[in-house]
Amino acid sequence: MTHTEAGGIRRRLAVGAVIKDRRGRFLLVLRRNEPQAGTWTIPGGKVEKGETLAAALTREVWEETGLPVVCGKKLWVVDLPDGSGGIYEVHDFLAMPDGSDDSEVRAGDDAADAGWFTADEMATMTLTDRLLEHLRLAGQYP
Repeated sequence: MTHTEAGGIRRRLAVGAVIKDRRGRFLLVLRRNEPQAGTWTIPGGKVEKGETLAAALTREVWEETGLPVVCGKKLWVVDLPDGSGGIYEVHDFLAMPDGSDDSEVRAGDDAADAGWFTADEMATMTLTDRLLEHLRLAGQYP
């Protein structure tokens, strides 16, 4: 969903999902496309016209990882440049796997890879800008 602010800046609604498995590992995807292609981040994407944030979140996580999830509480909202002069207004939520086996994930859609990672592993990975900071502020990362 897109709208234009005064001054001609295009804003697009987007969502992201902070998901942990039973072992406390984070589900991350490797971005295939800009912005920040080649970095790891939480799964998510654009909200489609007429879609709620929760519906967009469950759809995007499924498309990127094959994991069914339930949308939980909102953790933060961040504005990110879209690479073409616009802004993504990203609403990030806590989400929980919706099923008995949360270990099997696969990269799909615009994700180059997907997997479960510990907090220690994440500390050494190339992540999207300020991801660890946002996770810490939301009480989701040590």
